[in-house]
Amino acid sequence: MRRIQQLSPRLANQIAAGEVVERPASVVKELLENSIDAGANRIDIEVENGGVRLIRIRDNGSGIPKDDLALALSRHATSKISALEDLEAVGSLGFRGEALASISSVSRLTLTANSEGQDTGWKVFAEGRDMETISSPAPHPIGTTVEMRDLFFNTPARRKFLRTEKTEFGHLEEVVKRLALSHYDVGFTLRHNQRTIHQLRPAKTRVEMERRIATLLSPQLMDNAVVIDMESPDLRLWGWVGLPTFSRAQADLQYFYVNGRAVKDRLIAHAIRQAYRDVLYGGRHPVFVLYLELDPAQVDVNVHPTKHEIRFRDGRSVHNFLFSTLNKALASVRPEDQLSPATLDAPASPSATGIQGGEFAAQERINLNPQAQVDFSSQASTSFTPSTAPVATSASGSGYSQQAAAAFTPQQQPSPMAVRDQIDVYKQLHEPAASATPQALPETKDEDVPPLGFAVAQLKGIYILSENSNGMVLVDMHAAHERITYERMKTAWHGAGITAQPMLVPESVAVSLEQADAVDEFADDITKLGFTLERMGPETIVVRQIPALLRGANVADMVRKLLEDFAKHGSSDQVKAHIDEMLATMACHGSVRANRKLTIPEMNGLLRDMEQTERSGQCNHGRPTWTQLTMSELDKLFLRGR
Repeated sequence: MRRIQQLSPRLANQIAAGEVVERPASVVKELLENSIDAGANRIDIEVENGGVRLIRIRDNGSGIPKDDLALALSRHATSKISALEDLEAVGSLGFRGEALASISSVSRLTLTANSEGQDTGWKVFAEGRDMETISSPAPHPIGTTVEMRDLFFNTPARRKFLRTEKTEFGHLEEVVKRLALSHYDVGFTLRHNQRTIHQLRPAKTRVEMERRIATLLSPQLMDNAVVIDMESPDLRLWGWVGLPTFSRAQADLQYFYVNGRAVKDRLIAHAIRQAYRDVLYGGRHPVFVLYLELDPAQVDVNVHPTKHEIRFRDGRSVHNFLFSTLNKALASVRPEDQLSPATLDAPASPSATGIQGGEFAAQERINLNPQAQVDFSSQASTSFTPSTAPVATSASGSGYSQQAAAAFTPQQQPSPMAVRDQIDVYKQLHEPAASATPQALPETKDEDVPPLGFAVAQLKGIYILSENSNGMVLVDMHAAHERITYERMKTAWHGAGITAQPMLVPESVAVSLEQADAVDEFADDITKLGFTLERMGPETIVVRQIPALLRGANVADMVRKLLEDFAKHGSSDQVKAHIDEMLATMACHGSVRANRKLTIPEMNGLLRDMEQTERSGQCNHGRPTWTQLTMSELDKLFLRGR
């Protein structure tokens, strides 16, 4: 075996460069973070050949004094921390003091800077040498310029792993985007091969921020986003989240920042995925630009050299705050919120300026809600017998009378399992009702028209055609009623609490040691979810009680997922997710089906219910329930006005 020896500074820097400098984008990230930490509000980035041949970054920050220039290229040299206490509450983007030393060890680097109090600027040059630098005076305004040429010129093995120019510049541009979206007060200019790619001015107002987001990400994002700004005593979450219908096939428009630092954290990703679970179509990914602010002492950023990964001191409270905030924001979206300003301001043709009455008279809500009066609190399993009273048509034109509404009242309150038996009753009560004679209404002003308008007709027994002040609305009848029924069933079930049921024969489940430890650590939380678990060995537990509605489910699989969530995140929504899945299936079977003929009052009643129901923009499976065609869009189809 060879004798132990001290590594040379050059070799040590090149090894460190393997952690910090992966590709040209890594260089840009480190240098931009230094510029922002220096207080710059203007940064110019110029690159050639995807950043391999040249990267030049110039800022108007505080600069670097002459005596510190050579020291700035040394390992572990930084002005951002000086004691261990500083590391416990890092407020800057960079703090390790490795970036410039690592970059200079694998490239030809020139650092030019000027600071307050100096007559002229100075520059220092390093060419992958053993910490040897050459200093000389150079004219330069207050600020810093870092010029890096020929990346990996002295490490050809590393250079072979670089991709094409287009690919490398794509990664580099993404770094600029992420920093530009977290520091709106800084102006950025990006040039590639003498061509300007981005020229962003500082954004101070919300409108300017949204304009920057639209420029860098997608022009349609701001028209399909929900604004969030929620604050608790210790946390604040603000930003924009895309509507569930504005989702992506890839997770390429997801930007999350903690105290201005772009991060990719599993706890954060889990909370966001959980908030979107009930409204996102299968296999799709949400879009968001979110900012979490908290005390720097409550987050550890010294986890990974690239500083992408972080660790929260109290991850459970952060997870719960993120989930509850996003879940509430998505649930509160109503049809009027989804009508973009562009849609609301769309010019209307003379036929849309005033909706005539006639068939739009009956606005009384129809009883398409068989779940409204179901109480889940009882554990009785008695049968549910509906009234045999005939369904009559009310004078107001509603398809269901008070007698029909009374038919949904059980003689004895059903248990959660009895809800399955009610589906057949729902189908019986959804038989077509007698047509009503419409009453005339005077002309309605645009401002008095509901967001989803008034029903005009039914198409092929599937879609409802409605007219609002902006044009035409198309509604998927089954999908809309499915969401309405599902939300009311969820409210009834979760409002009554989870009813537990002892198992006739306790089931033994083999789990990992980490999952078994979660049984002891989170015993009270697990009990609140309706489970009674008992640890019988290092990796064995016994299930003695489960939620009543989960009877018949795969208990072993459910318990393992439950404990895995508790072990990783300190909480779990597996029980709620499984119950919601069962309620969604029941709501799907209990909703109006295709080819079910509805009267005009029934269609209008469904539209009014949609306007007041949470998450009514998507069905239980994440598909959209309605869409708007404005008059301008309709005019384009028929070439009107040309």
